[in-house]
This record gives sequence, C-alpha cells and structure tokens, in this order.
Amino acid sequence: MKYFGNGLSELHKELNTIIRKADKLEEAKTLFFELHSKLHVSSMTGAEQNETDSLLGDLMPSEYRIMPTSKDETIAWVLWHIARIEDLTMGILVDRGGQVFDSSWKRQMNVHISDTGNALSDDEIMELSAGLDMKELIAYRNAVGQRTQDIVKSLSADDMKRRVSAQGLEAVKQSGGVTDQEESLWLLDFWEKKDVAGLLLMPPTRHVILHLNDCGKWKQHIRDNKKCFRRA
Repeated sequence: MKYFGNGLSELHKELNTIIRKADKLEEAKTLFFELHSKLHVSSMTGAEQNETDSLLGDLMPSEYRIMPTSKDETIAWVLWHIARIEDLTMGILVDRGGQVFDSSWKRQMNVHISDTGNALSDDEIMELSAGLDMKELIAYRNAVGQRTQDIVKSLSADDMKRRVSAQGLEAVKQSGGVTDQEESLWLLDFWEKKDVAGLLLMPPTRHVILHLNDCGKWKQHIRDNKKCFRRA
C-alpha cells in the first residue's frame, strides 16, 4: 500500500528512460531535481511545502523513536540510513571527492557510529534512535541533499555512464561508511555494479521513496494507537 510518494514512481520511471541519453542530459537533470527535491523537506531548496514536510513536520520527538513491529526499524533510523547512503554514494562514488559527514556533524547529531546502520541489531537501532538529535539529523540530511544537487549540476553525459571505481569503494570502506559485517559489506558489491546514472536512480531517489513510504506506514500505525513493538 502507498503511504507516501504520490506520483513519484512515475517521475522515477520517466527519469530512468532518459538519464543515459546524451541529448536528454539537461532534461534528465531537471527531472532529477524535481524528484529529489520532493524527497527532502522544502527548506532544503526553499521550494513550496511538499509531502515530505507533511510526513515529518508534525512528528513528536517520541514518534521518531518507535519501532512499530518486530519487522520494522524507526523513523529516526530511516532518516539516518538514507542520509548516510546518499552522502557516501554521491560524495565519494559520483563526485569522487569526500562526504559531508565529519566529526563535527557526528558530535552535533549525537551519534557514535559512522556507517549506514544496515547491520544494527534492534537494540542498537533503539540506542541510535534514542540518542539522535533529530533537528541536527534533518539539517545534515539537508546539507547532503544540497550537495547532491550541486554534484548533479556538474555532471556530463559521459559521467552518467562512468562506472563506480574500486578506489571509490575502498574510500567508502576506509571512511567507516560500511562495517566488516556481511549485512553492511554487501552494499559495496551492489554499488560496484552501477554507473553514475544507476546510482542517481537508487540512493538519492528510489531508495528514499521506498523508505519514506515505510515511514508513512509507521506513522499511521502509531497514530492509530496500535500496539507498538518497542519505544525508546
């Protein structure tokens, strides 16, 4: 069931059909910016209010930190996860530079990990969720989103077909973006198979649509006063 993202899958499909066509480069970028902006709170671009604002804008601090069922994570974990993956893939793999995340952001967000959170246990997810400063996490995600848009503006048609490099994947690992656990390391194998266009179609777009839809589902579960598995 769809809880978030009305019309976004259609935009994504349209982007997928043109993103590797050299003569459609600027059209593809415009479409990417439209889609990507809708997946961030409007303060990231200064655009009009959107569905992400509606999803996150009225959440109580405690609602970020609820694990609705034993099969779920928390909204706090999702926002951390999608921000870290976008930061690592866009900054290191696409731009071949660095990431936004640093010791200052780590301190401001009050986190003790640097990776994407893929391998965390339920206890570790709850610990992360309980400690995260949500205002700073959203500010970090905004900074990542702004940098993504700057990176995409500079891409050429040739860039879109450039494969992810072994050096980039090693840089992600060395940065602490993934851990040595199998549930985390598989990300490197997944990204290794991508070109730049493939990355744009997943970490900052499709991946986010799926996770924010989960957040919409969980928000409804919580607001319907249904029994929840764990609360921080």
